[in-house]
Amino acid sequence: MKISSWNVNSVRARIANILNYLKTSKPDILLIQEIKTEEKNFPFTDFKNSGYTSHVFGQKSYNGVAFLSKINIDKIDIKFFKDKNKQSRIIVGNFKYKSKIITLINVYVPNGNPIETEKYEYKKYWYNAFIDNIKKTLKKNKNIIIGGDFNIIPEEIDVYDYKKYENDALFKLEMRKKFRELINLGFQDIYRYFYKDDQEYTFWDYMAGSWQKNHGMRIDHFLVSNDLLKSVKNVNIDKKQRSKIKPSDHTPIELNLN
Repeated sequence: MKISSWNVNSVRARIANILNYLKTSKPDILLIQEIKTEEKNFPFTDFKNSGYTSHVFGQKSYNGVAFLSKINIDKIDIKFFKDKNKQSRIIVGNFKYKSKIITLINVYVPNGNPIETEKYEYKKYWYNAFIDNIKKTLKKNKNIIIGGDFNIIPEEIDVYDYKKYENDALFKLEMRKKFRELINLGFQDIYRYFYKDDQEYTFWDYMAGSWQKNHGMRIDHFLVSNDLLKSVKNVNIDKKQRSKIKPSDHTPIELNLN
């Protein structure tokens, strides 16, 4: 089974790219973030014609997350916690894998910049609320996969020049500690679990030739609960998607289960 995650930076603007990815990479489930549309304008039919059912938590012009799936996902939850800013940033569902019920959580975490503003305070609030609810979820089911755009650069190796980001909400030590707190509940950053020293990225800004210079960062992640580690075959970052015509500034990360 392949589960992919991709911040598409507008599902309608990137529809051709997404459909091509579904056709060529054939994920069983694709988590998408930053869809930037309400449910009423979501391209359900395009994905249905490609064999995928859509579960959507949308918002006009901003944010938004969705599952595209070939397999049944049930118990869809768009109210994982009460967001004081009422933004569409998380969708949860369950699917069956062999004899296990896995809780799949798709997140688009606030960026948090600039750090001197309410945006940074909102990011801290969001992570605190998320961590509290993950603790509750683990009491019900220890088979959990969290995927998405976490807007966190975990370590120095995860960005092309970490010194430029020491006062950025993506790399600020306070926020990296929140990410570590989440992992310490009983998860592995699965890319780093498999590749201890590799320096690969999932995001390259559109500005200043970042893609061409490989000035990227790794901010899209899969966190896999420790109880599921033996079920993971490998993980891959599909950099090809960033070089396509009219690309997202992110590229997919792919989790393969045994």
